[in-house]
Amino acid sequence: MDYQFMMMFGALVASILGLLFLQSSRGKKNSGVAVMKIRKNECSKRSENVTHHSADVAGSTDIIIVGAGVAGSALAYTLAKDGRQVHVIERDLTEPDRIVGELLQPGGYLKLIELGLEDCVNQIDAQQVFGYALYKDGKSTKVSYPLENFNSDVSGRSFHNGRFIQRMREKAASLSNVRLEQGSVTSLIEEEGIIKGVTYKTKTGQELTAYSPLTVVCDGCCSNLRRSLSKPKVEIPSCFVGLILENCELPYKNHGHVILADPSPILFYPISSTEIRCLVDVPGQKVPSTSNGEMTNYLKTVVAPQIPRELCSAFMSAIDKGNIRTMTNRSMPAAPSPTPGALLLGDSFNMRHPLTGGGMTVALSDIVVLRDLLRPLRNLNDAPTLCKHLQSFYTLRKPVASTINTLAGALYKVFCASPDPSRNELRLACFDYLSLGGAFTNGPIAILSGLNPRPLSLVKHFFAVAIYGVGRLLLPFPSPKRMLISARLILDATSIIFPIIKAEGVREMLFPASMPTNYGVQDLCLS
Repeated sequence: MDYQFMMMFGALVASILGLLFLQSSRGKKNSGVAVMKIRKNECSKRSENVTHHSADVAGSTDIIIVGAGVAGSALAYTLAKDGRQVHVIERDLTEPDRIVGELLQPGGYLKLIELGLEDCVNQIDAQQVFGYALYKDGKSTKVSYPLENFNSDVSGRSFHNGRFIQRMREKAASLSNVRLEQGSVTSLIEEEGIIKGVTYKTKTGQELTAYSPLTVVCDGCCSNLRRSLSKPKVEIPSCFVGLILENCELPYKNHGHVILADPSPILFYPISSTEIRCLVDVPGQKVPSTSNGEMTNYLKTVVAPQIPRELCSAFMSAIDKGNIRTMTNRSMPAAPSPTPGALLLGDSFNMRHPLTGGGMTVALSDIVVLRDLLRPLRNLNDAPTLCKHLQSFYTLRKPVASTINTLAGALYKVFCASPDPSRNELRLACFDYLSLGGAFTNGPIAILSGLNPRPLSLVKHFFAVAIYGVGRLLLPFPSPKRMLISARLILDATSIIFPIIKAEGVREMLFPASMPTNYGVQDLCLS
């Protein structure tokens, strides 16, 4: 049985399984866009005994943006270019120092171009990324982004996150109708169920209020306003331990490197011409202690033996320098409580495991959707019309966001080591499938890179990997043990991907054209 036949057979079985699942899910869940809720004016009541100063003259600001990270800065520039008066309030305007948000996939770069922000990757020593190198058990394979139909400038970009954000802030602040201010937003101002603005404290501690017909909250993964606008269910699958390797070269230049290590993946990618970021994934919510030497011992004895030998010396030097950073990884499906006058965006709204580097692509794609929704509305004070357009946002964003979210969650679970033989066979099948080249490689990598974020394509390839793994087990001569492992492999694949799709919303993700909307979703979702 050749590979093409196995692929066709896998796709057929995957399609049948997927249709059976979707048929059963339709009867259980009718998850149309939630009806707008009218809530009591709690914020106003809390502020009756506090003297506030108004920072905005009524009607002078069209949109308030809380947070000036990637999402907030890009949104401010985009909406200001359309003539809106934008007030951005950011807790800290100094350059951020993070160990994630350093890889922008090609699909995200295309969104940057669409928003007119592609020059923000210039002058920060950003590096082009053309694909990945995968390592497992001493074997390696290179998988490249399918960029043949794009101009030479289109690729992934990796960089220092803080440098990129500062360039985005500078770009936004260069527009005269953007007011960028440092301050901490403490609450949303709500009147008769409608968000009218925010209360915030300035750098000097002065408490002010700002008003606008639309408030967009982009205050990041640790948002303190999230619960006012959504029903979040945050999961913590793992933590990242971050190091910077200096003055060394990756085995595959201009490629991210993913080591399928035990217990979970290790990542390497360039963030400047002289620095390589290393991220060691540690499952669970705790990492070894850095204060008592546990972390150093873990990195040297568990991690170091599993990384490519070309990087070992620089890796050990980075450990000895002691600049070891840790960060909690979070996963949170979008669960909005649509509220008139307000919207969540970025990591405050939706998160996925950062393994695939898809977070910025989702945020930038959301901004394109929101821009196109708001463009026909010259008067944002028309609250009913604004509410209808914002309601459509949750449907229009789903195909791209859900595909990237689902892939990130599923790939992380597949890439982690397991004592279960069927799970390890699935992991090996994924590595070998991606090594086949042609459509077997280009299809999944196009999804991962954001170049082809189509949910059905993701489901097809995921189950094709599973069927490919079954074929490896059963050929040339099946045994009862191998048949049992094969059955469990299919069950494992199902148990991995279907709960993620269910959390994202089956109907919204796979059949967005069937969702109620007020802005031509049928045409936009199918374009």
